[in-house]
Amino acid sequence: MKSDPILEIDKLTLLFRNIRALDGVSFDVREGEIVAIIGPNGAGKTSVLNCISGFYRPQSGEIRFLGKRIDREPTHKIASLGISRTFQNIELYSTLTTLDNLMAARQIHMKHNFLAGALFFGWARHEEVKHREAVEKVVDFLELETVRKSVVGNLSYGIRKRVDLGRALSQEPRLLLLDEPMAGMNQEEKEDMARFVLDINEETNTAICLVEHDMGVVMDICDRIVVLDFGRKIAEGSPDRVKSDPRVIESYLGGY
Repeated sequence: MKSDPILEIDKLTLLFRNIRALDGVSFDVREGEIVAIIGPNGAGKTSVLNCISGFYRPQSGEIRFLGKRIDREPTHKIASLGISRTFQNIELYSTLTTLDNLMAARQIHMKHNFLAGALFFGWARHEEVKHREAVEKVVDFLELETVRKSVVGNLSYGIRKRVDLGRALSQEPRLLLLDEPMAGMNQEEKEDMARFVLDINEETNTAICLVEHDMGVVMDICDRIVVLDFGRKIAEGSPDRVKSDPRVIESYLGGY
C-alpha cells in the first residue's frame, strides 16, 4: 500500500520566452512508488525533472518535497533534502574511476572541513571510511565490482549508464529522478537496468520518477504514468488505463 505524496507538483508553468515548455502541469509521487513521465519529443518531460532538481526555475506553480516548497531552492539544497538524479546525456567525471565518481556523490553527507580532509586524520579519516563503505555497498548492489577501479571514460556505454545510476544512488535519496535510463542500450542492458530500478524501489522503498521512451519497460515496472503533450498533461493513471486512453494513443502510443 502506497503512502501519502512525497513529491507534489501543482500547476507548474515554465516559459522560454514565448514558448510554454510546461503549461499548468500537476501530479504527485508517493513514497515507494515508480511514476513514469512519457510523451512525444518536446513534450516537456525533461523540463519537469529539471524543475524538480532546481536546474530550471518555473515562472509559476509550486513543487513541494516532504511538505516543503523547493521550486526556489538552489540545486545543492534540493540534493541535500534527498533528491538525486541521472541525466539523459551521461554526466560523469570521465577521467576518474567508478569509485571516485560514486564518492563524489557523498559530498552532501560529508561534515569535515577542507583542512581536516586534507590532513586526513581523526574524525575526518573515520568519516572517509564510513562513506567508502556506503559506496562499496552501491558497487555490490549494481554489480560494478569488476569496474570499481576502472576509469569511467574507458567503460562501455551501458556500464557508464549504470555508474551514473550508482552515483545518484550513493546520495541515499528519498526520491530518485531518472532521465531516460535505458536510452541507447541493447535489450540485455535494458533488462539489467530495469531489474536494478525495481530492486532499488523494492529494497530501499525509494520513490522513483523516470522519463523513458521504451513503452515495454514503462508498462512493466511503473505504478503510474503521467502523459505530457506540448507541455500539458493529457492523461494520468495506471499503465492499463493510460495505454487505452484515446488521447494518448493519438498523440504518442499509436499502435503500441
